[in-house]
Amino acid sequence: MGAKTCMLAFSNGDLPRELAALPAPDRAGSVAFAAALFPKDKLELLADSTLSNTYIAEDEVLVSRFGTAGIAIAHDFALDRPSQLPPSFLRATVDAQTVCVHAMHSVVDWFAFAVWKNGVLVRSLSVAPDSGILEDIGDRLPFEMPFWAGEHSADDPEDLEAGEEPYPIPFHPLELGEVALREFFGFTIEGVMDADQLNPEAIALLRFKRKKRSLLSFWK
Repeated sequence: MGAKTCMLAFSNGDLPRELAALPAPDRAGSVAFAAALFPKDKLELLADSTLSNTYIAEDEVLVSRFGTAGIAIAHDFALDRPSQLPPSFLRATVDAQTVCVHAMHSVVDWFAFAVWKNGVLVRSLSVAPDSGILEDIGDRLPFEMPFWAGEHSADDPEDLEAGEEPYPIPFHPLELGEVALREFFGFTIEGVMDADQLNPEAIALLRFKRKKRSLLSFWK
């Protein structure tokens, strides 16, 4: 499948630390959260999934609430410009101090993320080699700094010596995407999992089938 995500999360603290406690989802709260995110859809509850499924079918959504934290996975969160996330999604997170979106797609080496604090956008980035920097709003976060400083260059010096064109941005988007995933969620998709990482398969998410509600004429 490659490295693909389309995730939204909210919390009032350190989400990776909260998830490290392996909380069981609040099932009633999760159903209510899903309904608040997608009020126009009919949601059919399916068998549970886990946080390891970071990219799902377009007609499905994964959702779980854990006390004051919550996670949702749906294609709706994978936006070229994450700052344009519909306000309804932010309203659905209830009084969360921090909301973040994480999206990446390995087929086109694209990565995007955004962070809101108390409802205010503080950072949004979207980058891919073919399109360049699609969005770069707000101050760069500490985990980004080494990438922008050239410490994780995607170029192989031998290739450059052979006359190849340099990579169009200072780093590979998916490498930054993995670091951001670790920062926001506590785990990574590719590479060796170290002992400090969360096991995403241990975090249960409720899985729903999404269907558009039928609009029946009032005279029928």
